[in-house]
Amino acid sequence: MSIKNHYPLWLAGTPHEGDATLEVRDKYRGTPLCTVARAQKPTVLRAIERAHASFPEVSRRAAYKRRADLERIMRALESRRDEFAEAICRESGKPIMSAVAEVVRAELTLRIAMEESTRIDGEVIPLDIADFANAKMGVIRRFSLGVCGFITPFNFPLNLVVHKVAPAIAAGCPFVLKPASTTPVTALLLGELLKDSDLPADSWSILPCSSGDAEPIVTDDRIAKLSFTGSMSVGWDLKSKAGRKRVTLELGGNAACIVDADADLDRAAERIVYGAYAQSGQSCISVQRILAHREILDDLRERLRRRIAELVMGDPMEKATNIGPLISEEDGERIAAWVGEAVDAGAKVVARSPGEQRGAMHPAVLLEGVAHDAKVSCDEVFGPVATLEGFDDFDEALRIANDSRYGLQAGVFTNTLDHAWRAFEALQVGGVIVNDVPTFRVDAMPYGGVKESGIGREGVRWAIREMMEERLMVVVG
Repeated sequence: MSIKNHYPLWLAGTPHEGDATLEVRDKYRGTPLCTVARAQKPTVLRAIERAHASFPEVSRRAAYKRRADLERIMRALESRRDEFAEAICRESGKPIMSAVAEVVRAELTLRIAMEESTRIDGEVIPLDIADFANAKMGVIRRFSLGVCGFITPFNFPLNLVVHKVAPAIAAGCPFVLKPASTTPVTALLLGELLKDSDLPADSWSILPCSSGDAEPIVTDDRIAKLSFTGSMSVGWDLKSKAGRKRVTLELGGNAACIVDADADLDRAAERIVYGAYAQSGQSCISVQRILAHREILDDLRERLRRRIAELVMGDPMEKATNIGPLISEEDGERIAAWVGEAVDAGAKVVARSPGEQRGAMHPAVLLEGVAHDAKVSCDEVFGPVATLEGFDDFDEALRIANDSRYGLQAGVFTNTLDHAWRAFEALQVGGVIVNDVPTFRVDAMPYGGVKESGIGREGVRWAIREMMEERLMVVVG
């Protein structure tokens, strides 16, 4: 095992023992994994102070130096891929093959940021639209916004951290990061890579801490931008406390996936099972509501049933494992209760992977006949549960998909071009994925939600823009 017994936090680019310790547990075995240093509010305030003081230096840092920093971090991550994958697997319960894939994605995210760091451009605006503005020209340039505060979740403890950190480095913004308390080790390992780059030390801190101690990241006016990924209730509460700072929220969802009458059912079934049950459904764009045309409903159900029956639940360190533990035993019990409530109200379990709910372990479940107001339909399950429902008309499917307070991404399997465009125009989501599941994400694309799923966009180029501000200069000829 490559995981150490203890990890310090990072205060202004320097390892620090903090004010207390936090125990991190192996999510599959339920045993202690290690301890990490935990910050309290005075340490958080010191990190903000140091980051704020570093802003003039960091913001003036040349683009080629930012690129070199990102490349050095990326190369270091590549060289330690197995170590990071084990940490992700052990502290989050994510199956090891998915953990390796997450590290590879984080490497790509760093590469994209590296490339974008030297492509931050501006705009020239002709102003001679009237006589009084003749011989005048406008020039727009993007400048670093200021110190960024980041709060990240447990389900992608590396890549969702890198999705905030890498754009900040590219944009010339100092940052203070609070990783999820259940999965802080991977972020602290990333700190080791940052330490070995040429980033100004004061410009970054990584602070495991409680929500209460992290409050200055949200409320302190020296933080120019808050970027939060996590639950809907927490996210909107943070926004209400954030004051004048710019805010990006990447929140929850109960993503719909529409399967049209002419869809490729083998591909649809394969991708839906992946989208619904990968890392035990703990993704905000996990497939939760499957809407199938009645002409193909029986065939799709059978294909899904066969694939779900082949899923393996067990030790996430085993390469054959598809379904690992949820982040906590409480979540396993909550999801079992939600499934039970749906069944008591008339829903039917039409497919189930081998195994039973035990602590944080929960098998993959497919339900049919679920009422739209059942928790497994209208709320975010964040677990290995999906619902199946038939429809007669494509427009009906679009209406059902939109009948949600969430709006992150949706998937549409169809070979009818008109239906693809109709879905694109009608679905109230941040992204429509045609002939794949809503779980699909490439780290170079814009990503974010509407309605209660959040505000703003991530994806490296879009995140960089939200960490910069446009400034206009008018030149009189």
